[in-house]
Amino acid sequence: MGTAADGKAYFQRGSLFWFTVITLSFGYYTWVVFWPQSIPYQSLGPVGLFTQYLVDHHQTFLRNGSKGITDGRAQLLWFLQTFLFGIASLSILIAYRPKRQKQT
Repeated sequence: MGTAADGKAYFQRGSLFWFTVITLSFGYYTWVVFWPQSIPYQSLGPVGLFTQYLVDHHQTFLRNGSKGITDGRAQLLWFLQTFLFGIASLSILIAYRPKRQKQT
């Protein structure tokens, strides 16, 4: 296992901002799909109007209809994989640029 200096042991926690945005987005999406009648659309401004439009006109978009993965175990595994190894962590790795050591 490498040392922190050579970049092989590189790890950095994701941004708290993105963790918050993703968590709130998942929560809002769950609320829209399962309890759309309880959402105060008018109190949410443009987001509420857009959400109400989606609920009224695009239920298959929100619920994924009969398309997609229907096996419960496969859905759970996809959710866990995406949740644990999502774009928030990937973006840190993409942005990482190791320092090059001078070769002698």
